[in-house]
Amino acid sequence: MTPPLPASRRVLLVALLALVALYGYWFAPRPDAWVALLVFALPPLLLAVGVALRRRTAGFWAAVFALAWFCHGVMVAWVRPADRTLALVETLLAVVVVFAASLPGLRARFGARRAARGESTPDGPA
Repeated sequence: MTPPLPASRRVLLVALLALVALYGYWFAPRPDAWVALLVFALPPLLLAVGVALRRRTAGFWAAVFALAWFCHGVMVAWVRPADRTLALVETLLAVVVVFAASLPGLRARFGARRAARGESTPDGPA
């Protein structure tokens, strides 16, 4: 039996699935929706599957793609007032993806520093 996903990976998984749902809602009414869904919704869906299957590189690639999602959200929020709310939600989810994907590495890096100094960690003494 596999242990449950760490909290940061669960947040990453939820944020990726929320992006899929956001893009589905945002682009579904358009006549060329399948193209938009293929370009926008498929990558976070595949990355969510990778996170759920505990693929080590899924978090890294999610953070890389999140940079593009962030840029897209900011650009759309700036130039299309009608889509501003959806674009800002996209931007927020992209930031959540970056932080959730980066948290295990940050904990490892700064946890090692804290342990070297002899400080206690949230999990207990060093």
